[in-house]
Amino acid sequence: MTKKVLKFGGTSVGSIERIMHAAKIIKKESAQGNKIIVVVSAMAGKTNELISLAKTVSNNFNKRELDVLLATGEQASCSLISGALTEIGVKAQSFMSWQIPILTEGDHNNSRIINMNVSKIEDYLSSGGVAVIPGYQGVSNSGNITTIGRGGSDATAVAIAKIFDTDTCEIYTDVDGVYSTDPNKIPVAKKIDKISYEEMLELSSLGAKVMQSSAVQTAMIYEIPLQVRSTFTDRQGTKIFNKENLDYSKAVTGVAYSKDDAKITLQSVEDRPGVAAEIFQPLSINQINIDMVIQNISSDNKTTDITFTIKREDLKEALKILKNNNKIKFNELSYRDNVSKISIVGAGMVTTPGVTYKMFRALSDEKINILAISTSEIKISVIIDESFTLKAVKKLHSIFNLD
Repeated sequence: MTKKVLKFGGTSVGSIERIMHAAKIIKKESAQGNKIIVVVSAMAGKTNELISLAKTVSNNFNKRELDVLLATGEQASCSLISGALTEIGVKAQSFMSWQIPILTEGDHNNSRIINMNVSKIEDYLSSGGVAVIPGYQGVSNSGNITTIGRGGSDATAVAIAKIFDTDTCEIYTDVDGVYSTDPNKIPVAKKIDKISYEEMLELSSLGAKVMQSSAVQTAMIYEIPLQVRSTFTDRQGTKIFNKENLDYSKAVTGVAYSKDDAKITLQSVEDRPGVAAEIFQPLSINQINIDMVIQNISSDNKTTDITFTIKREDLKEALKILKNNNKIKFNELSYRDNVSKISIVGAGMVTTPGVTYKMFRALSDEKINILAISTSEIKISVIIDESFTLKAVKKLHSIFNLD
């Protein structure tokens, strides 16, 4: 008997019609003798609706109360799915996070799952029932409801798969798998049948919105087999597992992009030991993540220019912190918020020479200037002017034979 986690995203439960369709998928899996744990997101648009309601009350809405409010979205989906399953003859019950309980730690709006009591769920599965659990939330040691960040239902599903030692975790969404790039923008994008955890993690963190990056990371650490598939078709989707099981005849697996970045440059900073730490420490204290960093030494060897990228939403706060930082001296602070990040990802890069040149040459041929560069073993990212985003993605997708 196989034990599975089936996670349904917001679009998959976005209406009563879709909820009934999801229930039929669950019924089919259960009828095959599988033990099924279902994890659900809030109905599409519901979380944003609840955030808007909170903002009408206060622009500084209490974080504890916001968690209480936002948790109701997934709880509603949970109840509706359970009711739909009961209606079509499947034994099912919803279990709220505080009833199980799902234990979390960390700040409100950004906690993480640390443990879960399995006894209630295991007993219910053994009785032949389908357990339905809300994603995105848990309860702290002090008894407060907490949420685990946007996209957190993926993280909930993977955490449950780990804790219950399930055979697989299937992520149902509105696309039929992971694509070589965004198929809504690049129609020639191809579905990827198999991809490694490492590649999926890079794509998720670089803008691909199929899965939350922390969920992929957890699955990679504990070697939990994942499958991304569509709620609305019978296609097999994309399997995600260890790279040792894959064939890397292609250097590049996918092209990702994001328009969420901003670039900051500090010109003529005193070049001395510790100056970079003094720049980035106050940003770190204020939870501002740094992505790419470039340092150019001046001709006099006394000053340096430091350029780095952050999330665009953090730009205003970052500029304020830098201007008030009395530990550093610089001649000029400049920034750009009209940039995008373009990335190519592929485990095959490790054994394929010339990938970096090929990428840069392709962008040059399209008259696209590179503003910043970041690399890892299986990824190359560049910052470019935002207006060239789709042009760059199309060119790279073609030049690396992904069309």
